[in-house]
Amino acid sequence: MTLVTVDIEIICVGNELLIGKIQNTNAYWLTKQATQLGANVKRVTEIQDLIEEIANCICEAIERKPQFIITTGGLGPTFDDKTLEGIAKGLNRKLDINLKALAIVKQRIVEYHKKRELSTEIELTAPRVKMATFPAATEVVNNPIGTAPGMRVDVQGTVLFALPGVPVEMEAIFTETIAPLIKQAVGDKVFCERSMFVENVMESYLAPLIDKVMSDNEGVYIKSHVCVKSHSQMQNKPHIEIHLTIRAEEKEKPDEKLLKAMLELASLVEANGGKAIPEVLG
Repeated sequence: MTLVTVDIEIICVGNELLIGKIQNTNAYWLTKQATQLGANVKRVTEIQDLIEEIANCICEAIERKPQFIITTGGLGPTFDDKTLEGIAKGLNRKLDINLKALAIVKQRIVEYHKKRELSTEIELTAPRVKMATFPAATEVVNNPIGTAPGMRVDVQGTVLFALPGVPVEMEAIFTETIAPLIKQAVGDKVFCERSMFVENVMESYLAPLIDKVMSDNEGVYIKSHVCVKSHSQMQNKPHIEIHLTIRAEEKEKPDEKLLKAMLELASLVEANGGKAIPEVLG
């Protein structure tokens, strides 16, 4: 029986990602969090700070009908923060000043000034108003630790969130607002994982053993990862991590299914002259 999954797409906006200026830690964090919640991350896309690119990417993602789309980056006050403009173009909606978002922006700036004993007579400059200029008929999402609010809109059965690119802000909004929605959508489905390490067997010899175990254990996915210690060690003693995962309902006892598959694979490895070392779980 095919497991119905809660699918998520992540869109990361920023030229800095595409020129190698910074690593995409937001995508790493989001995929890990969503997976641990039991969701299925189907795609991560990195795109430039271009309105047309953002609009096209949003439209293409919506056509694939994931339950959630999460964008990161491009909500700030600078010229290259164009995510909300891109979303508006993609959804064919006007851009309007959102009064709720504007109040949040002003409040955050006032709080910042108070902490530093500066004047609280705040001018809502164009860059500040920019952070509160949303596509029409979208919702403001609270940013508990930053100035730029997030955005939510429901489109054709997909919930689209736009989050800031600053990692601590993105993480705070996700944890407070999005994670509970994902967990509610996932229900009693869980994601489980186990690892073991294999020595003295080349990855090419492991491949048919993995195929057999996956065939014998429905729903279990097995991936091998060569662990690179040093060139000399790799030549003399192959060291490979075997990562086993499954998504299933809790009543199906997925962790027991993983253990069964891992033990079967370990037995096959040993029978072929290798050494299997289960991961020590903390």
